[in-house]
Amino acid sequence: MTTAPPRVLTVAGSDSGGGAGIQADLKTMLALGVHGMSVITAVTAQNSRGVQGAWELPEEAVRAQYRAVVDDIGVQAVKTGMLASTVLVETVADLLAGTDAPVVVDPVGVSKHGDALLAASALDSVRTRLLPRATVATPNLDEVAQLTGVRVEDESGMRRAAEAILAFGPRWALVKGGHLPAGSGAVDLLTDGGEEHWLRAPRLDNRHTHGTGCTLASAVAAGLAQGLTVPAAVHEAKEYVTGAIAAGFRLGAGIGPVDHAWRTRG
Repeated sequence: MTTAPPRVLTVAGSDSGGGAGIQADLKTMLALGVHGMSVITAVTAQNSRGVQGAWELPEEAVRAQYRAVVDDIGVQAVKTGMLASTVLVETVADLLAGTDAPVVVDPVGVSKHGDALLAASALDSVRTRLLPRATVATPNLDEVAQLTGVRVEDESGMRRAAEAILAFGPRWALVKGGHLPAGSGAVDLLTDGGEEHWLRAPRLDNRHTHGTGCTLASAVAAGLAQGLTVPAAVHEAKEYVTGAIAAGFRLGAGIGPVDHAWRTRG
């Protein structure tokens, strides 16, 4: 009998275009050798041009999905993405509190196209209820500003951003610098307040980057499920997502997705 691979659960919204959200998470997990499972928190009507509509699921549906998976199958890591509302943020935080597995929190606030994916009223619950449950929090610079008020203009500001995120209680903060001005490269900072890891990659000339944040967080969760340390999981995730961005392809009339299967092509 074949042994089951490590199991990773994503708790996030669905992207009907397949580039981000639950779909990106499951593609990433498959590519990295873990068994992906899902709790869908919201359904979006979404394509390469943006989000045309979003409908959150009832709290009972989210709780039932989570319990069905965790109580029977079990998990080695959990990743959270779009949670949409205060009620769902608090529901998921409560569920995570009873789960003995590392948690990667991607505090999704807006889509690649600037569409709101989290109610402004839910920010305080993200700060006080969700981030304290995180093994790793993975905000981009817009999400840092939204959560902490810290606005980062250059690399020197990334330490302040990480400190502000760590103050809410995650064990590690991975501050993503992809929104820094051109010329900075694609630089991220991982820190637990003691040790620092700067992750650098070239800034790629490819606008088809839909799903980058979901993909990175899911890749970190996959590494943690396989027993890697946080720094090792993040370094491997950075390498994977850099390749996926380089291979990103045009789809539809707007911004296409990263290529989750880039390692299997060619």
